[in-house]
Amino acid sequence: MDIKPIRTAEDHNWALKEIERLWDKAEPGTPDGDRFEVLGTLVDAYEEEHFPIPDPDPIEAIRFRMEQEGLTNNDLLPIFKTRARVSEVMGKRRRLNLTMIRSLHKRLEIPIECLVKDYKLKLAGTAKRGASRRRAA
Repeated sequence: MDIKPIRTAEDHNWALKEIERLWDKAEPGTPDGDRFEVLGTLVDAYEEEHFPIPDPDPIEAIRFRMEQEGLTNNDLLPIFKTRARVSEVMGKRRRLNLTMIRSLHKRLEIPIECLVKDYKLKLAGTAKRGASRRRAA
């Protein structure tokens, strides 16, 4: 087997072409099948290093999972308890708390690691006005 590590874009392109050539004819347990599997592993490692895909923020992960499941904000009521809280969390005006994270993980099967990631909140208009009033006093 004449396979080598993938170190350059040229190596990567060659490996992708070879995988494409083997796609329909490589049977598991055959030399072509082994070649296909090894090249796939090498391409995956190269792409993870050179083309990393950042994890989504928790709210984007929730939205994505809701879309997959065909859910609406109303389906989140058992987790968030009120429509206002659903709106605040999904609008990034309120952070997820531990109870919400556990419920989302259990109900939507979103990895805990994704749900506990930090994300930026949008400032509410009332928070800005409140801060101004405090300074004026």
